[in-house]
Amino acid sequence: MSALFARVHDWFFGLGAHYGVDPVVFGAIYVGAIPFFLLSIAWLVRRLRAGKSIVLPVMCAGFCFVSAYLYLAIVGHDIPAWVWTTLGLLLVYGAVSTVRDVRKKSRK
Repeated sequence: MSALFARVHDWFFGLGAHYGVDPVVFGAIYVGAIPFFLLSIAWLVRRLRAGKSIVLPVMCAGFCFVSAYLYLAIVGHDIPAWVWTTLGLLLVYGAVSTVRDVRKKSRK
């Protein structure tokens, strides 16, 4: 079992070395942005209910949503097209889902 874990570990971190991206940094940005994204959404909903401008909370939430992928785009090299396509689809799905949730929460 430990040999399998070692092979998976080596493969995973080998991908990072191959594409110039540190998986630990990517994961830290990805997970670390979650609380800020949720805070931005709460801020957005409060401002939406109050009838105030939501530009800044939307920009903050959007930045938190894509921050790990920005790291990938800036630091990474030779990232395959299928990765960008998959990430694009995930981002569109996530954006649509977030808009639905915000609309639902703003009605309450």
